[in-house]
Amino acid sequence: MEISPFYDKKVACIYCKQNFTTTKIRSRFIRVSSHESDFKPVYSNPEVNPIFYNVAVCPHCGFSSTDDFSSYFAPGTEEDIAARITSQWNGRSFSAARDINEAIETYKLAYLSAMFKKENVLTLAGLTLRIAWLYRDKGAEVEEQRFLTIARNFYTTAFSEGDFTGTQMSETRVLYLIAELSWKIGDENEAIKSFSRILERQRTSSEPKLIEMTKERWQDIRAIK
Repeated sequence: MEISPFYDKKVACIYCKQNFTTTKIRSRFIRVSSHESDFKPVYSNPEVNPIFYNVAVCPHCGFSSTDDFSSYFAPGTEEDIAARITSQWNGRSFSAARDINEAIETYKLAYLSAMFKKENVLTLAGLTLRIAWLYRDKGAEVEEQRFLTIARNFYTTAFSEGDFTGTQMSETRVLYLIAELSWKIGDENEAIKSFSRILERQRTSSEPKLIEMTKERWQDIRAIK
């Protein structure tokens, strides 16, 4: 029997604690052929895109999350979620194959959930960047630019507040994303300033690949300007 790339995973909602199933993709079927300049993965088979399934949407309460969410709810946030999300939830289920529009919908639900939960800003940055990637795949440039701008602003806040400390995101990677997203949204001054910051700190960086990417982007910018 042929094994499907998709499988059902049982999860518990971190908000209402009820169990539900969400669709995931088996890792053996995930093939990344390349990455774009803002780390967006390009998959060999676009039909098998794990980004579509990162968000688990609870059909019971509507709270939506990724593995990046913490289990902690700050005082008052649970009441906010009850009033802003659960009270308006119609019990919709996303536990099946998703198209790009449904994937975007799940990320927007996760973004709302993260905002009301007061999730850390780096998580908000990651959600909005992925929404921008999905709009790029869809060819919706206006919406892509809108969410690239929101993501850039969140990464800027994360950098200034040191929100990345203790995460898998290094200072160099956060700075690179600020620079690259700034360039993509036409904020050339911020892009040049942030790329310069990376090159100034290259001796202390533990990410030689990112330093090389920065040098390449710097050459690209100089060639254009």
